[in-house]
Amino acid sequence: MSADIKRALEAIIMVADTPVQTDMLAQLTGLPTERVETILVELGAEYASDERGFQLVRVAGGWRYQSHPDQAPYIEQFVLEGQSAKLSAAALETLAIVAYKQPISRAQIASIRGVGVDSVVRTLEQRGYIGEVARDPGPGQAVMFGTTPEFLMKMGLDSLSQLPSIADFVPGADVVEALEMGLRVDSAAEELVNSVSESDDSGDGIRPSLGDLLDGDGSV
Repeated sequence: MSADIKRALEAIIMVADTPVQTDMLAQLTGLPTERVETILVELGAEYASDERGFQLVRVAGGWRYQSHPDQAPYIEQFVLEGQSAKLSAAALETLAIVAYKQPISRAQIASIRGVGVDSVVRTLEQRGYIGEVARDPGPGQAVMFGTTPEFLMKMGLDSLSQLPSIADFVPGADVVEALEMGLRVDSAAEELVNSVSESDDSGDGIRPSLGDLLDGDGSV
């Protein structure tokens, strides 16, 4: 009985276009939800033990088959060969903002990115990665966007809680300090150049360059 149920679950999940929820699988097989959950976990463990090239994983609230992470180089070569519909850097940046800040309006996204985002937001909507999730209760009732189940599927996530911490992408204090020091040096050098240029009344038209005012180690 258990072997037949396993085969049935495998077949259903295999032909499904989207992740299949445990409740649906329980309804189709006539088993309690808890029992179906246990069988699926066992199946996933069997595939892992056999070192298969695929996994049975929970994604976007349901179950689906997907390639094993260690096969990524081969999958990327297969999927990306001749691929021409990749998301632009602007679209990926916007998608990341929506994922981490949702619900969020177009105006708020534009404020974070510093540029207009209408066309990028339309592209992400057309791809099915983001959609309207609410309306701002304030004046104008702006559309608030959030990610969709399609986004979770593409990312291989069961929920947004599995997104990596945004702190992982923030540079450390030493990096920030180094950047600030570089900016302060550049600003001081620029001010010195402007000061010398303004005070030069020799009339020969010669102005010292920034390089002339810096010594060998790049300091003023």
